[in-house]
Amino acid sequence: MVTAADLDNAAVLRNSEEAEGYLAKICFKTGPPVRTGVELEWTVHDAVDPTRPVGAERLRLALGPYAPTTLDPAATARPLPHGGTVSVEPGGQLEISSAPQRGLDALHETTDADIGHLTALLAAAGLVLGTTGIDPHRPPRSAVETPRYRAMRTAFDRDGPDGRTMMFSTAGLQVCLDAGEPGQVVERWCAVHELGPPLLAAFATARRHAGRDTGWASARMRAWQRIDPTRTRAVWPPATGGRDPVAAWIRYALDAPLLCVRRPDGNWSAPPAVTFRDWIGGALPGPPTADDLRYHLSTLFPPVRPRGYLEVRYLDAQPPGEWLAPVAVLAALLGDPVTLGLAREASAPVADRWTVAARHGLADPALAAAANTLFDLAARALDRTDLAPATQKEISHILERRLAAAERGNP
Repeated sequence: MVTAADLDNAAVLRNSEEAEGYLAKICFKTGPPVRTGVELEWTVHDAVDPTRPVGAERLRLALGPYAPTTLDPAATARPLPHGGTVSVEPGGQLEISSAPQRGLDALHETTDADIGHLTALLAAAGLVLGTTGIDPHRPPRSAVETPRYRAMRTAFDRDGPDGRTMMFSTAGLQVCLDAGEPGQVVERWCAVHELGPPLLAAFATARRHAGRDTGWASARMRAWQRIDPTRTRAVWPPATGGRDPVAAWIRYALDAPLLCVRRPDGNWSAPPAVTFRDWIGGALPGPPTADDLRYHLSTLFPPVRPRGYLEVRYLDAQPPGEWLAPVAVLAALLGDPVTLGLAREASAPVADRWTVAARHGLADPALAAAANTLFDLAARALDRTDLAPATQKEISHILERRLAAAERGNP
């Protein structure tokens, strides 16, 4: 999968046209859609008292050689035995980023092995991984301080408490999919957006936060939706219409305000409302580089983000042993043109219902109907994946259980 490192990151961006050209080269890498990756995030809790704060030092000691440099600048940050890398979020959430695999079976095997290794490390330190998309026990609390995290907190605090909830309490599941051949990119880009609200609703796990029922199926997504919409709203469809995802992403990226500006003194706070386009135009001392633009992209958090591949960001963390279900659903639905066309048709009536999905989940009848159709299509398409029959059956049972729980009024 392409990264900004493929280009000259030290190049100074002297005008918007150079920035647009840079973005056009890195946002969508085309080719056969064969690889899938996953990023799994969890809150972390004391095994005896889940309401007890878990600090950075305890995490560092638990992770040992796998600790990231955000916990210890001198850390080796060794990959997990099956290739996954560990990162830590500002609230102490842990994340495993898998290496992309050419088949779901390999992704399942290697990722489960790395989860098992991480779980054992934490257990030895009296820690356990959370099981939902938001911390059900503790209020938002900072655990890790870096210049980036301090700048983010400063920026989000201007608009209220939701930024801290997002930073310190939420845990998501991200699915990374190839963008596809040139003739497939638009359809796949549109599809992963259109499928978003019913899949968000179907896999919502984040109702309880800080010891109370929030009344939202996904309080995680509620927090994301309530922070700066210029960096969290969906990129597609673009407000100006059209069917060019590259142009839509370029506008989105350049017109989003800066969240942080890297400086040697460690103060990365950005002035309010200054966009990257403004920076190119001289709003800050010194022009930005391509590397500054690459870093700016990492501070944009739409439900789907193009990173050469498609990074699907709208799913909550899943209960133990169930992370593969939403990954397999997405892969199966995008696996052939007929299934994809039927999935888009089923999702079209609810494709813009992001807030309804976060609030009501499958209690919303229209979202439940769309999810039912998507699950049926996915279950029938699983045999076209390389997953073992027993794994396919297990996924189908998870999907059936989600729908049955919604029918009982307990999604």
